[in-house]
Amino acid sequence: MALHYRSFGFQVLAGMVVGLLLGLVARQIGAGPDGDLNWLATTLKTVGSIFVSLLKAIVPPLVFAAIVASIANLRALDNAARLAGQTLLWFAITALIAVAIGIAIGVIVQPGAGLHGTTLAMGKSDSMGGWLDFLKGLVPGNSLALSGSTKITDGSASTSISFNILQLLVISIAVGLATLKVGDKAEPFLAFVRSLLAVVRALLGWVIRLTPIGSAALIGTAIATYGWSALAQLGTFTAAIYLGLALVLLVVYPTLLIANGLKPGAFFAKAWPAIQLGFVSRSSVGTLPVTEAVTERLGVDKGYAAFAIPLASTTKMDGCASIYPALAAIFVAGFYGIPLHFIDYVLIVFVSVIGSAATAGLTGAIVMLTLTLSTLGLPLEGVGLLLAIDPILDMGRTAVNVAGQVLVGVIVAKREGILDEAAYYGAGDPTGEQALT
Repeated sequence: MALHYRSFGFQVLAGMVVGLLLGLVARQIGAGPDGDLNWLATTLKTVGSIFVSLLKAIVPPLVFAAIVASIANLRALDNAARLAGQTLLWFAITALIAVAIGIAIGVIVQPGAGLHGTTLAMGKSDSMGGWLDFLKGLVPGNSLALSGSTKITDGSASTSISFNILQLLVISIAVGLATLKVGDKAEPFLAFVRSLLAVVRALLGWVIRLTPIGSAALIGTAIATYGWSALAQLGTFTAAIYLGLALVLLVVYPTLLIANGLKPGAFFAKAWPAIQLGFVSRSSVGTLPVTEAVTERLGVDKGYAAFAIPLASTTKMDGCASIYPALAAIFVAGFYGIPLHFIDYVLIVFVSVIGSAATAGLTGAIVMLTLTLSTLGLPLEGVGLLLAIDPILDMGRTAVNVAGQVLVGVIVAKREGILDEAAYYGAGDPTGEQALT
């Protein structure tokens, strides 16, 4: 089917092209009168920030309602414990394959070798992660998973309050398990949670409709801010990341589908709207409703999809938690001239498979990277080397994350006999319109 100008997919694609052109124009205009961003770059950054802020505002109630409702939905499933176990097992299997590919590419390409002593743009990460920090971060400091931070700039202090998504995930899982324990007495509460989820999804649907504008602004900002210089400095690393992502998305996933008796073409035809939205939004959680919708349209049992996809959107990260930290760790080690040994690669695998919840479905994978570097004893300053190109990398990472989330739901449903293959091979949704309804 030819793309129509009214289709959501065409609008997003057009927004990306417009953003690329506007970013190049802003780059050509140059800096503003005070050496800061010019008017076009400032406008793009503002619009992009508003779009991301809208997504972030909806994330906390969406995570809570989706996780609680998904766990409660286990009561309606036959063999719920087996389904949950198979889901987690396939999370681990695909993560293991992805991190193995990341390590293999890193060992062959050695993206950081020979760069030590060169001048690279150094950023500063506000998010750090070590195993003790990660474990302490699991324990909520309050029932709302709120955390505050204070920054002092030019002698003035500013305090901001935000949700700790990892802690919110823990709270949501605990509440969901408690509803299973309480049984029928929890029905009034679950009715409220399901109503909240429906309302939040409606709100998120409105925000998603702004994706063409948001994608134009976000891509334009990346181009206007970094141009091609950052990519040129870290070109080998960027190419290695996208090679790994392409291998997982276009080779590993189709192979797993074929191994389970399913044709990849039908999968990608229906999963495309969620993959595309993940690419431009850079948020697995923000893409959750579309991801769940395309999973159901692939024939996955609705009750199982309601459990697997919300859980996957916060913990299943083949791009952010497997390929990226493996390659990034090898890059940092090569940049600083630190040799890695067999045990180091084993640790990378362990962190990637076990610690992926640290990414928590939000944009960026800085916490996961610092967790990996601290486990290997590598310089955490290496994080700053990669921040300049992180938005560019995060688009591809999130697209693979979302594809993997749909994939696991489909494979488990197929293996457990709850996949409607007639729906799987039915007409696709190349415009993405059905997934938004």
